[in-house]
Amino acid sequence: MRYRELGKTGLKVSEIGLGGEWLERHNTEEVKAVIRRCAEAGINILDCWMSEPNVRSNIGAALKGQKEKWIIQGHIGSTWQNGQYVRTRDLEKADKAFCDLLKRLDTDYIDLGMIHFVDEKAEFSKIMEGEFLSYVKELKARGRIRHIGLSTHNPDVARLAAQSGVVEMILFSVNPAFDMLPASENLDEYFKDEYGENIGGIAPERAELYQICEQQGVGITVMKGYEGGRLFKAETSPFGVALTPVQCLHYALTRPAVASVLAGFDTPEHVDEAVAYETASEEEKDYASVLAHAPRHAYSGLCTYCGHCAPCPAGIDIAMVNKLFDLAQMQNSVPATLRAHYEGLTRHADDCVKCGGCEGRCPFGVPVVTKMEKAVKMFH
Repeated sequence: MRYRELGKTGLKVSEIGLGGEWLERHNTEEVKAVIRRCAEAGINILDCWMSEPNVRSNIGAALKGQKEKWIIQGHIGSTWQNGQYVRTRDLEKADKAFCDLLKRLDTDYIDLGMIHFVDEKAEFSKIMEGEFLSYVKELKARGRIRHIGLSTHNPDVARLAAQSGVVEMILFSVNPAFDMLPASENLDEYFKDEYGENIGGIAPERAELYQICEQQGVGITVMKGYEGGRLFKAETSPFGVALTPVQCLHYALTRPAVASVLAGFDTPEHVDEAVAYETASEEEKDYASVLAHAPRHAYSGLCTYCGHCAPCPAGIDIAMVNKLFDLAQMQNSVPATLRAHYEGLTRHADDCVKCGGCEGRCPFGVPVVTKMEKAVKMFH
């Protein structure tokens, strides 16, 4: 298992994580079996947004004696009222639910205290300016949470969070289908059967979000990486082609700032399917060729940092140069950290011999030679 820094939190998380939602369907022993397999595979991050008491107790039982090995994302504002889940900003109810989470997980703190499910900009502003954030900050000051996070499906809200100076990491929905869509405050928009004929490539606000998070040191953990399993079948995929779990994971893990993809597992075998990413070949990870030849909504002209351009005869890491160039483009001047990262590369854009081999291999028709020329000027 490979591990990544989660922004500036100082935490190192496994690039494959556990999203706990599917565990609601299972009994104590089945939950223990899934979490045991995760631990054996080196998975060390778990998201528990669910407020249902039994699943919290089952997860707590599975973590007994090994809590210190896990990084827990626990949600603040996810409550259980009258036998059902309710998202709330009522402090009394939110605090009761949070204390219940700590009790059922048998811990006195949560590593990542997530402000739960904020998809509207107006609600984000209200939270940031009101008593709910004060409560979350108090939890951190008391050591009940170690870091402040926020979960959202809306890139506009995620961008505001990343720029807030308060939110340290974000749980965000990332997959190649969602990435084509403009920001929306309605989650149902992302699960439409058809996306329309004029959609193609990463929506600018999503590309910008990933770059802002990278710049600000705000790490991203990923939910909805498989789009609820819709991407696994051609008939349900908005592209008209099927992707594998490994391809979906590779797409998410090649976005800037992404540290871990939190996948849902029903069985230990599902864990194995995801962890297969760690030993997968480049051909098995290759989502780019699939998307480039999809009958609907193919990406075009945009570098997704997929690595198909390699190998470069001059030894340039083209995907990394493109990523640093894209990050630098957003600034009035190149930040010193970006420049240092670029200068630390073994080969640079000015080593390009303009052979064009990379362009012939690029599934999306990116004008790589031109981008190298622009990068030379950018980092000169």
